[in-house]
Amino acid sequence: MSPAALRNVPFREKTAWVMAAILAAGTAIYLNMVISASRALGQTAPPVVGFVIAYFVVIVIASVLFMSALAAASPREANTPADEREKIIGDKAGNWSGYVMVVPALGALWHYAVNTDGNMLFHLVFLSLMLGQISDYVFQIVLYRQAS
Repeated sequence: MSPAALRNVPFREKTAWVMAAILAAGTAIYLNMVISASRALGQTAPPVVGFVIAYFVVIVIASVLFMSALAAASPREANTPADEREKIIGDKAGNWSGYVMVVPALGALWHYAVNTDGNMLFHLVFLSLMLGQISDYVFQIVLYRQAS
């Protein structure tokens, strides 16, 4: 995308792109840690508070850095309240992402009912929360693209 075209992208769409990328990277890091630990143990790794803390630290630090840079690049847009169209986009995306979150959570419950693996239940429910949030931003991007 050219710099001129990037200037025409709404600020909230830019933030959605950044947050989707940050959350996807954080999810990949978390899953890598869990999969590595599980392979080393030869079974599903138990929930490790350090892994969860690492996930949140990565997300918070990256969010602060990238959102500060975006806001500094367009301070007027960053301080403008959401207009009616942006509110509708946020509402729709939030509604749809709820479905994305519920499906893997139900799958996790089914997996637990069949296999009684509480460690896997934890990781799958946590993953469903991550996927729900990532999908919220992805749906926002799609809705902004459709509106343009």
